Amino acid sequence: MTDKQDTPAVAAAMNLADVRSLADNIRAQVGKAIVGQEETIDHLLIALMSQGHVLLEGPPGTAKTFLAQCFTAALGLDFGRIQFTPDLLPGDILGSNLFNFQTSAFTLTRGPIFCELLLADEINRTPPKTQAALLEAMQERRVTLDGETHSLPDRFMVVATQNPIENQGVYPLPEAQLDRFLFKLLIDYPSAAEETAIVSRFGHKQGPQAPAEFGITAVTDAANLGLASAALQQVTVADEITDYIVRLIRATRENSDLTSGASPRAAVLLANAARARAALEGRDYVIPDDVKALSTSVLRHRLVLSPAAEIEGREMEALVQDLVDSTEAPR
Repeated sequence: MTDKQDTPAVAAAMNLADVRSLADNIRAQVGKAIVGQEETIDHLLIALMSQGHVLLEGPPGTAKTFLAQCFTAALGLDFGRIQFTPDLLPGDILGSNLFNFQTSAFTLTRGPIFCELLLADEINRTPPKTQAALLEAMQERRVTLDGETHSLPDRFMVVATQNPIENQGVYPLPEAQLDRFLFKLLIDYPSAAEETAIVSRFGHKQGPQAPAEFGITAVTDAANLGLASAALQQVTVADEITDYIVRLIRATRENSDLTSGASPRAAVLLANAARARAALEGRDYVIPDDVKALSTSVLRHRLVLSPAAEIEGREMEALVQDLVDSTEAPR
């Protein structure tokens, strides 16, 4: 039975204190099973509140999939998972219209994409044609089958994972799809202390782990999350902050180390994410530090290094930090 005692009461509106309390409750639930990764969890919360999608990249065995499962369990959302493989077809994701001989009519068989939070596991293991099946869903929260449009839930969110180590049997995501992810988060190996805690917590358990085994219960639902997202309208973005975001984004298009800069969509998403970060900290206004803290996660997958920068061994994270440092922030 789902325990929602900590869920803020559904009301006509939610204030920012309730949003912060809700976020703390979600963090506490996920923390029952996940060791460390506090920054990743915070980014997932920001993406959830600002209705963005997240790409998790990290080596195998770093709990990317389990983190997504625990996060969903704490939210009380309908969870769907697709294991991407080279032979996966678009219909395996979206579904299809099948002919029913009893009724002599076609019946829609919905695919796993019809959920509230979709885990796209190892998304780069499937060909571009199948990857493209997510484009409309991620941008417009709808899918089109045989010319008919079907809406997805308002809370629809994609959390995708990919392994950066292997380069055989993988298909890099096209720029158009990467641009639809709000964040690209890098999951690294844990510290020695965190790894010791992980072994202590999981070392005596056998077989696959489920969030419920660690006492993770839903502390909210889709209705409350909708109210939390609506509460972001209480957060103001001053004109000088907007100008700062635009100057930062435009600087990516003027940098000689980059052959491709960030799109206007990146500026809009960065502003929305900054508002969500402010709300989760209980503020009704965005500060430059909100923008700075999120810039790398928003930009690292949208920029393309020039051949000269690649030869020089430039790292994208360092380049983004240079851009942030060189773009004057409002005082």
